[in-house]
Amino acid sequence: MSRRIALSLAAGVVVLGGAGAFAVAYAGSQPPALAHSTARYTAPGGGRDGSLAFSTEVTASSGVRSLKVLAWPADSSLAGKEPTAAEMAAVEPAACESAGKGTVRWACTVRVTGADAASSPRGAWRVAVLATAQDGTSTLDTEAAGFTVR
Repeated sequence: MSRRIALSLAAGVVVLGGAGAFAVAYAGSQPPALAHSTARYTAPGGGRDGSLAFSTEVTASSGVRSLKVLAWPADSSLAGKEPTAAEMAAVEPAACESAGKGTVRWACTVRVTGADAASSPRGAWRVAVLATAQDGTSTLDTEAAGFTVR
């Protein structure tokens, strides 16, 4: 094998090795991924309270630092002006339970009284989620799930 070919092969291995290291480093700093988000609204009635149940799964290679959730009427003054990451940062964080390494499954049920339902706009609602990883990367999904208030 000539010296030129040997040097070219060695240089190629260094370049490919460097690209592999970059890919591993890049994969480590990926923003959190949201999956399986669902929302279910049950209206109050017959002397009983209703509920809003929401769940989602968040995966982040560095772990999940916080999760913030906000329900908002799709036809409100926010329509076309979905919550921003900065606005979502002001929302109270949700309590999460670990479902495995790097994955958090979060589920919450909020009581809806008759007074709550009477003062809530009717129609489609959206659930926005801001997930922040331990490494500071974040993902905002302004339409993670939806439900209808009748």
